[in-house]
Amino acid sequence: MEHAPLELYRVFYTCAKEGSLTRAAEKLHVTQPAISHSIKQLEKSMGGALFSRVPKGVVLTREGAVLLEYIEQAFHYIALGEKKVAEMRQLLAGEVRIGAGDTLCKYILLPSLESFHDEHPAIKIKVTNRTTPESIALLKEGSIDFALVNLPVTDPQLEVDKVIEVHDCFFAGPRFEHLRNQKLSLDELLCLPLILLEEGSNSRQYLNSFMQQKGYRLEPEIELGSLDLLVEFARIGLGVSCLTREFVDHEGSTLFEIDLIEPIPPREIGIVKLKNVPLSEAAGAFIHSFFAM
Repeated sequence: MEHAPLELYRVFYTCAKEGSLTRAAEKLHVTQPAISHSIKQLEKSMGGALFSRVPKGVVLTREGAVLLEYIEQAFHYIALGEKKVAEMRQLLAGEVRIGAGDTLCKYILLPSLESFHDEHPAIKIKVTNRTTPESIALLKEGSIDFALVNLPVTDPQLEVDKVIEVHDCFFAGPRFEHLRNQKLSLDELLCLPLILLEEGSNSRQYLNSFMQQKGYRLEPEIELGSLDLLVEFARIGLGVSCLTREFVDHEGSTLFEIDLIEPIPPREIGIVKLKNVPLSEAAGAFIHSFFAM
C-alpha cells in the first residue's frame, strides 16, 4: 500500500475533529469539494471507507476511528516538534557543543560562557576539553559545533575566525632573579633549563617552528601538559617556562618575564567551524555574543 501524502491525513484529522466536511473546509480555508476529493483519495489509498454520512455531518467508521488514534498521536508529535523548533529559534531551548583546551577554556571561553548562560539559561552548554588537533577531529566527526583553538590552522574543510592575538614568552622565578632586566639572546636562553608544553600542542609546534627558523632545536628539561603546571614549576625554580603572557596572572606572582633580544612573534587564538555546515541557532548566537564582548 502506498503512503498517502501528509496533507490528506491533515484533512482527515480535521474532518474527524469537526464532524463536518463543511466546517473542516472552513477551518482549512479550502472548498468543500476539495475536502471531499481529499477524503476519497485517502479512502482509496486505505482501501475502504473512513467516514459515514449522517444528517448533521460525518462520523468515523470503525477503521476510521482506529486510524484517528494514530493520526492524533502523529499530529501531537508534529505540534511538539514545531514548538521545540520555535523555542530553539527563540533561544528558549537548544545546546551549544564546544571544543577547547584547558587553558583556552579557562582564560578565554569561561567569561563568555558565564555571560551567555546568564542571558540564555535554558541553553545547554557542553564543553569538551581537548588539544587543538583533537578538537578539530571532534569537529569533523560532528561531535562539537565549533572549537576554540590555537592558530595557525590550515585545513580546506574549516572556516577560521581570529579571536585574539597572544604572545609566548619565557618566565622565571626568584631562583633566576639575576636575569631580571637583562636582554638574553636565544643562545643564552637555550643554556637555561627549559620547561615546555608537551609535543603535539599547536603552541609547542609554533615555538618549535620559530626556533627551527633561527637554527635551534629545543631540548627541554621538563615537558608538561598544562599551563598551570608550567607556572608552578617555574615558580619553585625548576627552570624557565614558556607561557602565554596574556594568561599569566602577574598580580602577587613571583614570576617575571625574561626579556629576549629576539622575541617570539605573536600568534593568534581563533574559532574554527566546518565550512558550508550551518550552525544551530544556539551555537550561532554564542559565537555572535563571543565576538560582541
